[in-house]
Amino acid sequence: MRELRTELTLSEQRKTYSKYFYQPLAAPNLELMEILGQGPMDPAKALMPENINELLKPGYHEVENGYCILPNGAAYVAVNNKFPGATVEMINWWFAWHALEDMRYMLWFRKGHYGISISDEDRAIILDPATPILQKFQGRTHYVIEDTGTGPEDIQISFLTPEELGFDMTGFKSPVVATVVGANGISQLRSGGPKAPAIMTHFVREIPRGVEFRSRFWMGYHMVDKKPVKLIPGGIQIPIQAAKGLAFHNVEEYSNLAVILPNLYKEMEGRIE
Repeated sequence: MRELRTELTLSEQRKTYSKYFYQPLAAPNLELMEILGQGPMDPAKALMPENINELLKPGYHEVENGYCILPNGAAYVAVNNKFPGATVEMINWWFAWHALEDMRYMLWFRKGHYGISISDEDRAIILDPATPILQKFQGRTHYVIEDTGTGPEDIQISFLTPEELGFDMTGFKSPVVATVVGANGISQLRSGGPKAPAIMTHFVREIPRGVEFRSRFWMGYHMVDKKPVKLIPGGIQIPIQAAKGLAFHNVEEYSNLAVILPNLYKEMEGRIE
């Protein structure tokens, strides 16, 4: 089991972008925190994973920010984070770049991000200049140590293509979508307990002067052969605390990333190294 890192090494401190680890965390989006603070949403208004293509329609869903337990015991989380001054290129770059080093994951949100690792094979693919930017994260697997609100977890995040997530690729184009960051996740609390599956989708659209992350999580599911499959047994229910913690964590971590990403991308000149 990898250590729970909360400080940078001396060599990490010497890197120019270590300053993003040490600067104060951005305040979480107050509007979103207040919405989530009102308690669970109506499960009838949740987007089920079978209906993921509803995200391709213009406009917004009735509930863009909320969490609940679904009737089948799985859990749902929706959050819409705004990234003023960010571009689609920055988002795609970030999900390739941050996987290469613990510090890059830690500076994203030092309050709950403790480390990241990838296979040697995935590292070679990411660092290969010939690899298209989307393939630098789609098809790759990140192993992270993260606290999403219920304690430190070891999480395996296996990134998928939009097609593997079940999207109808005939409708997958601008302006309804700019890029998608999605994955099957498997998490396990370091304090013990069962492994927990989840589907993660960050549906990114361009908005005036920035981009927005329409994030959706289905806890208890995986995408298998382009279709969602509920993996938790019948009679088992995801704790509401897990869904609530993930929703609040999502606002916190992406509020901070939204602040640092434009400057970080400019400083790194969009390089993957």
